[in-house]
Amino acid sequence: MLQNELKGKSTKIVLVAFDLLYLNGRDLRKLPLIQRKAELKKILTGTDVQFSESFEIEGREMFAHACKLGLEGIVSKVRDGPYPKGRTSDWVKKTCIQRETLTIAGFALDKGKWDGIYVGRLKGDDLIYAGKVDHGFDKTSAADLQKRLKPLIRKAQPYTKRIAHKGIWVEPKLLAEIEYRAKSAEGKVRHPFFRGLREDL
Repeated sequence: MLQNELKGKSTKIVLVAFDLLYLNGRDLRKLPLIQRKAELKKILTGTDVQFSESFEIEGREMFAHACKLGLEGIVSKVRDGPYPKGRTSDWVKKTCIQRETLTIAGFALDKGKWDGIYVGRLKGDDLIYAGKVDHGFDKTSAADLQKRLKPLIRKAQPYTKRIAHKGIWVEPKLLAEIEYRAKSAEGKVRHPFFRGLREDL
């Protein structure tokens, strides 16, 4: 959404506040989270800043619901705890992992070395760019995949709308299982990881 806004599109950006550490020169970090949030809610009332509500439900249920909605994950905090210093189990981020079968549109080499694959998502007859995947390969899987892709090489990109990246483009015939954390507003996969070819489809 931020990328779209910076490009001049009409997406509205909302600032969300989730904690309050200082108020009018007073250090609130030793107060329990629930009190800090109560103070935060008071000062945000009537402003354009959105207050991040807490959900006091079982963590697994909340996490499953967040992943089903396609969110990146959840943050869990101890409601009676002070603001923690450094890494602690009082404040835990749990990230959703999503999987999708995507079409391989090309691959990249960096000075002759394997540098990942370009993937796309089919929408009707159109192949839409879904990102570059450069994690999840070892020497064996990269060599095997390059061998499978070489006979499919073509001159032009198979994407319906050209992308600016340089790659070695292929006929979009092979499917890959891709694991990722979230999707951008344009549908590009974030933190993607190659899990293998889908030979069964």
